[in-house]
Amino acid sequence: MIKNYFIKNMVCDRCIKVVRDELINEGIAVKEVLLGSVSVETEDEVATQVIMEKVLSENGFMLITNAEFILVEKVKLELIKLLEDLPLNLDGKLSGLLASKLNSDYSKISKMFSSTEKLTIEKYFIKLKIEKAKELIQAKELNFTEISQHLDYSNMNYLSRQFKNETGLSMSAYKDLNKNFRISLDQIL
Repeated sequence: MIKNYFIKNMVCDRCIKVVRDELINEGIAVKEVLLGSVSVETEDEVATQVIMEKVLSENGFMLITNAEFILVEKVKLELIKLLEDLPLNLDGKLSGLLASKLNSDYSKISKMFSSTEKLTIEKYFIKLKIEKAKELIQAKELNFTEISQHLDYSNMNYLSRQFKNETGLSMSAYKDLNKNFRISLDQIL
């Protein structure tokens, strides 16, 4: 039988590779691995879950079984995916996009996210955008105005204020440090 599992802290393609490779090494019949989930073929769900929990925890991931936590993880993954392809182009509001993608009422999604993470979806998305800005600054391919445009800010000053509020540094000061002070996406809260 095919069983789907949800996984916390998967934030990139390397996470997918690690989960796939590690589960296969343990003899799990992996069918598909996506950000935040894995499908496996199993005859013994209990034994499979025990192996999966062990493998996942050894690699910094966690099996999610609670429906509320699954929904919260899906929100995080949708927001991370939004920032993969730049320039960011939100057609409409973030709330409408999430409600549509998750096939759920946004007020329910928002309330569950806030109560679980102690942070609003909007604040979490700002944190993600600031980490993406750090990445773009370090790449040195775009100027600050282009970075703000790629991240869908109405102007560079707005990004600059949010950047300073989140990091304590101006974008110029961050660039001048020439060091990686980025936060891993699975650690943002």
